[in-house]
Amino acid sequence: MPHSPINQQEINNTVWKACDTFRGTVDPSIYKDFILTMLFLKYISDMHQDKVDELSKQFGDNPAMIEAMMASQSFKIPTGSTFWDLYEHRHEAGNGSRIDQALHAIEEANGTKLKNVFQGISFNTDKLGEEKQKNDILRHLLEDFGKETLNLRPSRVGSLDVIGNAYEYLIKHFAAGSGKSAGEFYTPPEVSDLLSILLEPEEGDQICDPACGSGSLLMKCGKQVQKNYNGSKKYALFGQEAIGSTWSLAKMNMFLHGEDNHRIEWGDTIRNPKLQDGNGGLLHFDVVTANPPFSLDKWGHEDAGNDPFARFRRGIPPKTKGDYAFISHMIETLKPGSSSKQGGRMGVVVPHGVLFRASSEGKIRKQLIDENLLDTVIGLPEKLFFGTGIPAAILIFRKRKTDDKVLFIDASREFQSGKNQNLLTTDNIQKIVDTYQNRQTVDKYAYLATLEEIQENDYNLNIPRYVDTFEEEEEIDLMVVRSERLALQNELANLEAEMAGYLKELGYE
Repeated sequence: MPHSPINQQEINNTVWKACDTFRGTVDPSIYKDFILTMLFLKYISDMHQDKVDELSKQFGDNPAMIEAMMASQSFKIPTGSTFWDLYEHRHEAGNGSRIDQALHAIEEANGTKLKNVFQGISFNTDKLGEEKQKNDILRHLLEDFGKETLNLRPSRVGSLDVIGNAYEYLIKHFAAGSGKSAGEFYTPPEVSDLLSILLEPEEGDQICDPACGSGSLLMKCGKQVQKNYNGSKKYALFGQEAIGSTWSLAKMNMFLHGEDNHRIEWGDTIRNPKLQDGNGGLLHFDVVTANPPFSLDKWGHEDAGNDPFARFRRGIPPKTKGDYAFISHMIETLKPGSSSKQGGRMGVVVPHGVLFRASSEGKIRKQLIDENLLDTVIGLPEKLFFGTGIPAAILIFRKRKTDDKVLFIDASREFQSGKNQNLLTTDNIQKIVDTYQNRQTVDKYAYLATLEEIQENDYNLNIPRYVDTFEEEEEIDLMVVRSERLALQNELANLEAEMAGYLKELGYE
């Protein structure tokens, strides 16, 4: 039977509607893991079944050959562990334990590829209620994902990235609807697009996000390489994420987007950086980018003075604000570059306080500027990020700059207004990119500042100190205003006289 045509919006809506099974019973911060994991399981099961059917056509009378061919596949699902095995038994007791067993079996069968990915996710949890309620919820969930709309077989999907798109769609909606903490694992796509263009990832680059969340920013950088190098996937993605469940999302996200060349570590980047070389030193990258948590409290201040990687040699950030802890880490992981290859470049999203706060942050900022590492400061509009309405900025650093100046761009006033969230349009992004690449002063929008000017401002990077956006009010001609007022008075007197005449005709004196 031919498959119905694929429709991205229909898939997105169907998956989002599956959340109705949990709404009113379970908090979104909990059920997002169930929904995203089930989408992953459904996709790999459909992919598995598609391959089985394809081999059955070739070797229909030789089940041993089919089994041997499936065993040689790069991704394996043990017998009895597919989505459809679970679906078949959905009316029986024990849905939670069966799903957990299937996920564990899949993890075990695929070695390092999915090692520990499902360990923080249990469908057999009391958070879904008592046994009967839990079993009913999971039965409904299996039925939601068993609909023909969510037939995700490669023979139906083709080369379209509908699964990856649906995953990103879900992650975005969970971030938008679940408050500040949920927003930490997701960077709005427009900001990811902007960063990936500004940082110019090249073929062969190693790209890192030390606070990678669900991995969307990393994958945007990969897509940029593919776009600019005829679909090339000659690049490597590296990341680290502190929250276990979010790390799992990143691993699944990479798989669903076909990003095979990646290394995503689980752990606290500041306290325990996992991306190390064979000698125990930090790995170095061509591109480093991140949207780390803003002004993180308890970031690891107590151990920073004895950091074995000397990341805080320019100064130790304040105890209750970890912004410069992430910046310092990222700077230390940039490649120096060479005459034949541009050096490491870095883009980080920060709150505006990073631009002007004094004390230890001021000292770190001064040294970064004096070392000629800071390249560009970009002010973004407010309400772009989930969970916070405050405006943010992007800082671009480069190891091999061609001048000793800093470009300031004030893009804070140009955006598309939304009900709860503002957006950067394609034109907004292009204007920022063009200004960044031209590296020249633009009236009311950008200013190329010399080191001396920044020094005169005591290394304060507050954008209004450099980009004058003041619009002079048009001079008022009082004689014109007086003549307009007299004309209005005459018009009013004529109207009064006309009205008096009408009233007189009607018998009113």
